[in-house]
Amino acid sequence: MPDVIFNGPAGRIEGHYHPGQTKSSPIALLLHPDPKAGGNMNNKIVYALYRSFIDKGFGALRINFRGVGRSEGSFDNGEGELSDAAAALDWLQSTYPLADHFWVGGFSFGAWIGMQLLMRRPELEGFIVVSPPANRCDFNFLAPCPVSGQIIQGTQDTIVPQPAVDALVTKLRNQRGIKIDYQLLDGADHFFENRIPDIAKCASAYLKHRFPTQEKAFIKAG
Repeated sequence: MPDVIFNGPAGRIEGHYHPGQTKSSPIALLLHPDPKAGGNMNNKIVYALYRSFIDKGFGALRINFRGVGRSEGSFDNGEGELSDAAAALDWLQSTYPLADHFWVGGFSFGAWIGMQLLMRRPELEGFIVVSPPANRCDFNFLAPCPVSGQIIQGTQDTIVPQPAVDALVTKLRNQRGIKIDYQLLDGADHFFENRIPDIAKCASAYLKHRFPTQEKAFIKAG
């Protein structure tokens, strides 16, 4: 699980990368919650998603957004962080040119950034996000949402209340060809205290559904 440093639009970007099982393994990019609230790539929920992808044979990269850890720059209210995520995807594609399947995952603020990245980068084929902040951030850019994915939410989340995420899921499910696997974790708060293993189980089960074998073939619609 080597540390990596690569160039981004605001300077160096710090990350951790775990290689895939083969040179053509699928790749996942994992994005952390709000830096203003102490979010970083070592967040436990981000790490649980990271391990779930690795356990399915993916190569996986988690990064620190600008101004976090050894990443240069300063917080940019989402616009610069989206550029950081795009630079990370560029790094993955240039470093592992035989990989041809790419996913994104994230928690809270990182979920919002990751879902914006879907709209910029057509090579992204799926997503797994936790507690997308539908009550705080504008998700109207998902019109239409380009790919299917999974959303995980706690029923006792007071920071991102479930009804806001319910409404987002309904909006996405009403789009033609889009399938959203919506997993509600009963009693879980925003930080999923004592429930992080359940996040890993949800993500692993969904990846098993989307990648039922280790073959390269990929089911785009879920």
